[in-house]
Amino acid sequence: MTSALGAAGEVAIASLIKRAPLASSLAQSFAAQGFRLALVGGPVRDALLGRLGNDLDFTTDARPEVTKKILQGWAENVWDTGIEFGTVAGKRGDTTVEVTTYRTESYDPDSRKPEVEYGDSIEGDLSRRDFTVNSMALELTTKTPEFIDPFNGLEDLAKRVLRTPAKAENSFSDDPLRMMRAARFASQLDFEIAPDVLQAIKDMAGRISIISAERVRDEFTKMLMSKNPRTGITILVETGLAEIVLPEIPKLRLEIDEHHHHKDVYEHSITVLEQAISHEDRLGGPNLIIRLAALLHDIGKPKTRNLIPGGGVSFHHHEIVGARLTKSRLKALRFDGDTIEQVETLVALHLRFHGYGDGEWTDSAVRRYVRDAGDLLVHLHVLTRADCTTRNAKKAERLAKTYDGLEARIAKLMEEEELSRIRPDLDGAQVMKLLNIKPSAAVGKALDYLLELRLEHGPLGEDRATEELLNWWSKENPTTK
Repeated sequence: MTSALGAAGEVAIASLIKRAPLASSLAQSFAAQGFRLALVGGPVRDALLGRLGNDLDFTTDARPEVTKKILQGWAENVWDTGIEFGTVAGKRGDTTVEVTTYRTESYDPDSRKPEVEYGDSIEGDLSRRDFTVNSMALELTTKTPEFIDPFNGLEDLAKRVLRTPAKAENSFSDDPLRMMRAARFASQLDFEIAPDVLQAIKDMAGRISIISAERVRDEFTKMLMSKNPRTGITILVETGLAEIVLPEIPKLRLEIDEHHHHKDVYEHSITVLEQAISHEDRLGGPNLIIRLAALLHDIGKPKTRNLIPGGGVSFHHHEIVGARLTKSRLKALRFDGDTIEQVETLVALHLRFHGYGDGEWTDSAVRRYVRDAGDLLVHLHVLTRADCTTRNAKKAERLAKTYDGLEARIAKLMEEEELSRIRPDLDGAQVMKLLNIKPSAAVGKALDYLLELRLEHGPLGEDRATEELLNWWSKENPTTK
């Protein structure tokens, strides 16, 4: 079950020493108390792939209460929020560690939480893990470090394949979230899923429904933020998992016939996601908001699809329907309010650019575009550009040039008018003084009127704004003198 430190272990040790030198001192702290400690799971896999980070997972034969005491003598900060599952965490310098007692765990068929029992061997602990490439360990408290690989994870790592240590059906029955994790690892690591594992996911997809929305959300987010989310999304759709956790995506696979042609909306949405990712440098790097918006921007199309007599298809107001569906789905997945609001806004606005034709934008239209996008203006730029997936090179070039022109117009007006801070030329106090009214709905209505003038005509100045306000007020209240 265990092997002497071979070439693989030497690679992992070298990576560990280079990237996480504190691991050896932690091992010494456990050994001094007579306990074993091993680097385990993803960090071993990543060490072998040369991509080890500063978040390290360990397993030990020490019970959680003992682990906590040892960590308190080693780490700068310790927290035990996972102690009921045998896990204690700590941080020292830039290194964060999680130490978990050897355990076996199983799920009640109708329960979302595992029943944890502590084990007495590292091999037993490894047998309960999700995939063989995560079932390797590096024992650090023996005289000579040992590379432990009871399920041939190293071979699977070399083949870039995901298999389960135990029978896939048993593994997914114990923790159904592992099915989504397979899609996530396929995206993150560019691995294939073994045929029997893939079949088990298809057969057991319905079991994902017992997993909490928060855990599903976190796994989906990790997959979406990977370097190749197309792979994971495809797996979710083809296995039936998406039908349960994100049903709006498989619904994009609209039927197409010879008389009513339209783009493959599902393929288009994945392409838009990929093109948005290629523009993420404008947003400072990988960005969850733009990725969600790109993936979901057309989910209103199935509900608004209308066959046009004589051929063709329309999707009138799909952006409005899509924004509503986006809000509902993200709420169901327990995303935070800010994320939901931002993605909903982008979905609602994603067609705005195309509503203004081939570049005949008035200053008023530009101001409203900027006002409605608000802090999401650059996100909207990225989404709109990514949404051009036409294979017609001339059309693509024309759309790009048109949007270049819009961005130039925005930059010019930004400089001239401070578009990012569009507000009425008069404030509430001035309105109340000029109209001789108290705080009321009328003040808000007057400010809305002034804002519309500002958007339509640009900065008016205080004198003209006053004149316009008084004229408007006299029309609104003809008996007032």
